[in-house]
Amino acid sequence: MFTRRWFLGAMPSLYALARKNALAATSSPQEYHVSPQGNDANSGSRSRPLKTISAAAARALAGDVITVHEGIYRERVAPPRGGTSDERRIVFQAAPGERVEITGAEIIKGWKRWRGDAWKVTIPNSFFGAFNPYSDVIRGDWFDPKGRVHHTGAVYLNGEWLAEAANLDEVAGKVSGTPLWFGQVDEKATALCAQFPGADPNQEKVEINVRQTVFYPERTGIGYITVRGFILRCAATPWAPPTAEQIGLIGTHWSKGWIIENNVVNHSVCCGISLGKYGDQWDNTSANSAEGYVKTIERATQEGWSRERIGHHVVRNNTIAHCEQAGIVGSLGPVFSIVAGNTIHDIHVRQLFGGAEMAGIKFHAAIDVEISHNHIYKTSLGLWLDWMAQGTHVTGNAFHDNQNDLFVEVDHGPFLVDNNVFLSGTSLRVNSQGGAFAHNLLCGITHVTDFDSRMTPYMKPHSTEVAGYHDNPSGDLRFFNNLVAQAGDLSAFNQTRLPMQLDGNVFVGRAKPCAGEPEPLVKPDFDPEIRSVGVGDGIQLNITLDAAWAARTRRLVTSSLLGTTTIPNLPFERADGSPVRIDRDLTGKQRNPENPFPGPFEQPEGGKITVRAAAMTSAEPKS
Repeated sequence: MFTRRWFLGAMPSLYALARKNALAATSSPQEYHVSPQGNDANSGSRSRPLKTISAAAARALAGDVITVHEGIYRERVAPPRGGTSDERRIVFQAAPGERVEITGAEIIKGWKRWRGDAWKVTIPNSFFGAFNPYSDVIRGDWFDPKGRVHHTGAVYLNGEWLAEAANLDEVAGKVSGTPLWFGQVDEKATALCAQFPGADPNQEKVEINVRQTVFYPERTGIGYITVRGFILRCAATPWAPPTAEQIGLIGTHWSKGWIIENNVVNHSVCCGISLGKYGDQWDNTSANSAEGYVKTIERATQEGWSRERIGHHVVRNNTIAHCEQAGIVGSLGPVFSIVAGNTIHDIHVRQLFGGAEMAGIKFHAAIDVEISHNHIYKTSLGLWLDWMAQGTHVTGNAFHDNQNDLFVEVDHGPFLVDNNVFLSGTSLRVNSQGGAFAHNLLCGITHVTDFDSRMTPYMKPHSTEVAGYHDNPSGDLRFFNNLVAQAGDLSAFNQTRLPMQLDGNVFVGRAKPCAGEPEPLVKPDFDPEIRSVGVGDGIQLNITLDAAWAARTRRLVTSSLLGTTTIPNLPFERADGSPVRIDRDLTGKQRNPENPFPGPFEQPEGGKITVRAAAMTSAEPKS
């Protein structure tokens, strides 16, 4: 009887679903309009707009467009369905020229002065519903709380966040540096105390985190969605290790084919944009072990981790800032994606907590991923490629004012790093093999790990299928035609366990060559006069080059020159299988194929040059 009742009850919904899918395949695309002055009972036309983005998402089918008009939308958008292909996506877009903000925060009034510059407000727990960020503790694999408790809640004064205090006494004290807040939650209410020096919080814009995320599907597999032109802010995001579900302020949630472009993403307690892993009962149970992540990979394969079902996202031309774990994070989910033209800054700058996942971009399994023309600065680590960077192409990026610019960890390659500008005190941290570095400007020191015993995977070509596992000896790296200046130092590679290939590199000033390079061009008396200045969200680089460097013939960097990697035994090639040919410089200028100029700028005549932001960090939209 129970079985029959279930079956009869399911019939209408199955019929409705089939009918809906049929309509989606045959109906003309619709455009839904959303406005703060709208009503969710309206049709969604331009003259009768909806009030919430969520109401439009509930109606939209493959091929439809949701245009959101100027205003602040305090909601979490969780699309219930996606598109069916690149040609039939669901597009969420801000109306051209209009300022549209989606936020996970709510305005709070009713503050009462407590002590000095500290104020207090008490909020019933019913205000938060099922999720209260002020009792939600940050925890998980590879997380370091630094001896105290942290929560996903936050308090904002006029758009800028305060810092969570370790205890109430700190808030009662004198304001020193960033103002503080502290929360206490009991069975009925949440009490927040916060410092507002020189300000009345009831007269200013004071907000608190309420939602865990801002734009993130409830279910996996919601693909082919475009999110364009929004300001996305203030999320109580959880810690996002590679072994657990990775929830960002905006995230793709284990799907395929998203485009996230031209947005401003900021003030996420942990991660800004997530291209990462789904969640399951094994989340945060790895005991911080490599074996735990190997099991994660095995389970992900069972959950559909494949070229056909996961990845292929495009994240371009966004500004991502003020996230305390990562600007863009992704474990396994970023495969076959493009991350281009983004400005990423102020990531993990407060350092209230720590862990092994902090970076402007932190990817595990960047298989056939292009990371190009991004501007990354003021981060603990600019770009961190951890495990399975195979077919990864890092090109044309500008890094500066980071604690470290690029870290490649336990990757077997092949991965290619070319035409980048590394200006921070530490350019490279290398604990990998099978990589190639060509035509970069390296201004910082290099750290090299001699041997890492962890057994980490390498993949079949252009695939998520594991071909084998290997430990991580140093070496099997190629350095061709780089310009190494200031504190740049390749002598860390003087002794490696696997052979190195080095040729055509130039070392100026204090820069040190690797003993393995047969004839490095060393010019200790030449000053390239490198200066970088911020220009808006971009960068301007001034540098002096020497025409004499062109007197020595160098080889064009190609697949043939780079050869095959030692451990995977694979050639260097593009994501589509075509051969590598570094025949253009950072700005797109054609290189001399008979004798390319060293460094990221093809300027054989030498002299002083100024390269502005648009030339270095722009990503032209693709269809």
